[in-house]
Amino acid sequence: VEEQRARWERKCSQTAKELLETEHKYFEQLDLVVTFFVTILKAKGTLKPAVLETIFGLLESIYSASHVLLLHLERGNLGPGLENFCQNLELYGLYAENLEQANKTLKEQLRKNKSFRRLKKLQETRPQFQGRTLEDLLPLPLQRFHQYKHFLRDLLENSSPGSTDYQKLAKAVKSVSEVSRWVQDIIRKRENSLQLLRVQKLLKGQKTHVLTPGRWYIREGWLLVVPSKGEKLKRRMFFLFSDIFIATKPCHPLHPLNSNKLACQAVYPLQQCIVDKVFGHTQSRGGLLSLSFPHKTLLLMSSDQDINDWYQSLSAAVR
Repeated sequence: VEEQRARWERKCSQTAKELLETEHKYFEQLDLVVTFFVTILKAKGTLKPAVLETIFGLLESIYSASHVLLLHLERGNLGPGLENFCQNLELYGLYAENLEQANKTLKEQLRKNKSFRRLKKLQETRPQFQGRTLEDLLPLPLQRFHQYKHFLRDLLENSSPGSTDYQKLAKAVKSVSEVSRWVQDIIRKRENSLQLLRVQKLLKGQKTHVLTPGRWYIREGWLLVVPSKGEKLKRRMFFLFSDIFIATKPCHPLHPLNSNKLACQAVYPLQQCIVDKVFGHTQSRGGLLSLSFPHKTLLLMSSDQDINDWYQSLSAAVR
């Protein structure tokens, strides 16, 4: 028991040391943004207060919270440091929610505001930045949040349930897990929005509305359509979403505007779809799928292994 306790203490001490060292580095990086951007921009009035708040507002609050945590860690006060840390955890979720708007506003200002563009370029050439740009530094809080999660779990796993900081550590791990789910959900939604936008831009014209609230992108790929009469197989690009299945074909390569786009041929709602494997039940290459809709049946073929993946994806989307 004594040996186990000594091992726990060694591991805990090592993790606490790493947490302190990495917090120092993190705080220094945040300090670059606050010192060379926020403070100077406020003094010069280069950006309107509302714009400055959109880009940097929450980062300033996170900077202050990191400073307090750092002071506690330097003094070896892990428990009080964690209590304060938990009170400020919401900042990370709010930061994740605002990051897309912050980046958008930053791009806008770089395009429109010559003074800001010049100041940004000048500040980034300073040796303290080591070649990093403001765009590199803005996502730092989310990267650091991910590290916090691992540090706190390691500390909890290597702490004795009877130790003074155990309950505070357990509370901190629980709080971080909750905010982590919130942050992951934001990231997932953002990635999904980017996929929907990408597909929308790929399609010729505006008739097919891909950007619909609540719709989730699942997958895409080339499949062969087997015609009902003895015609040739048709190679088509399909896009699968949570509620619809879109069939497209490439536009003419010599078209002056749409040579790189896809023309939508059909949009199939998945609500009343029935998916069956005609063949391809084994792990052998290729197979044939049947998709039955109220007024249409699609036979789709692939000579590749991914027909089984398509079957799984389609079945799950229909369910």
